[in-house]
Amino acid sequence: MQKIVVENKAECKLITYSPAFTLVPTYECFNRCSYCNFRTAPYQDLWLTLDKAREILISLEGKGVTEILILSGEVHPHSKRRRDWFNLIYDLGELALSMGFFPHSNVGWLTYEEMSLLKVVNVSMGLMLEQLTPKLLDTVHRHAPTKIPELRLQQLQWAGELKIPFTTGVLLGIGELPEDRVNSLRAIALIHKKYKHIQEVILQPYAKGSQEDYLGENFSQKEMLKTLEIAREILPDDITIQVPPNLINDEKMLLKCLELGARDLGGIVPKDEVNPNYDHQNVEELKEILLKNGWQLKPRLPVYPQYYDQTF
Repeated sequence: MQKIVVENKAECKLITYSPAFTLVPTYECFNRCSYCNFRTAPYQDLWLTLDKAREILISLEGKGVTEILILSGEVHPHSKRRRDWFNLIYDLGELALSMGFFPHSNVGWLTYEEMSLLKVVNVSMGLMLEQLTPKLLDTVHRHAPTKIPELRLQQLQWAGELKIPFTTGVLLGIGELPEDRVNSLRAIALIHKKYKHIQEVILQPYAKGSQEDYLGENFSQKEMLKTLEIAREILPDDITIQVPPNLINDEKMLLKCLELGARDLGGIVPKDEVNPNYDHQNVEELKEILLKNGWQLKPRLPVYPQYYDQTF
C-alpha cells in the first residue's frame, strides 16, 4: 500500500481532496430518480469486467491516484442477478486493494450482510442520505424504492454497528424545504453521536444535467451558503463538511463556502459520473486559486486519519 502522510493542520489553513478514479460496475439501476444523470435501464448496460478493471488500474499506477471510488447503479435486492452484481463489486474492491489502491464503495442500499462483507475490501464506504422528508416519494423518488428514508437511515446505523468509516450527505434543491434539510442534518448528527463513524457529510447542490427528467432550477448560491452555515452548527466538529467544487464553479462562492466551514472538496476525478455535465477544474489551477486566498490544498485518503487504527 502507499505511504500515509498525516498533515499537521495547525501549520496552515488546510483544505483537502481525494485524488480519485471512478470504477462503475454497471450504470443500470432499478431506481428511477427524476434528477438522475447516471442510470441506464436494467439489462441495457454491459457490466465492467475484472480484466477491463485491471487494465484501467494498471494505467493509473504512478499517476498519484489513491482512491478507487466504486460507484454503481443498483440491481434489485430480489433479482436473480443480485449476487453476481455484489460479487463483482466485492472483486473490484479486492483487486484495487491488491494493486495498492484504497477502495471506497458507494453502490446504493445494501443488506447488513452485504455491508459486512464489503467492509473487508474497502477502507471506507458511503451512501447519500439525500433527504428524509417522505414527500419526495411522491415526486423525484416516486419510482425509487430504496430511497425510502427509513432505509437510508438504517444504512447509516448499520455502518455504525459495523464500525465502517462512512461518508454520507444531503442533496439540496430536489424539492425539499429548508426545514427538511435541517431534519436530515440532525438525523446524521444523532446517528454519529452514537457510533462516531461518519467522517464527512457532502452538501451537494442540485445542478441540472442533460439526461434527467426533473424540471427544477439549480440550487441557489444564497441557499447553499445558508445551508452550509446551518450544517456547521448542527454537525459535530469531528465530521468534515465536503462541497463539490465542480458544482460550485464560482471562485468567490467556493471561498465563501470555506469561510463558513467546508474543509474538503471530495474526490477530484477525470469524470464526475453522477454529474457528467460538470467537469472538475484542474487540480493545479485549483491549488493556485486557493493558495492566493490563504488555503493550502492537500491530498488525503478516502479514510480519514481518526480511523486509521481501525482500518489498517
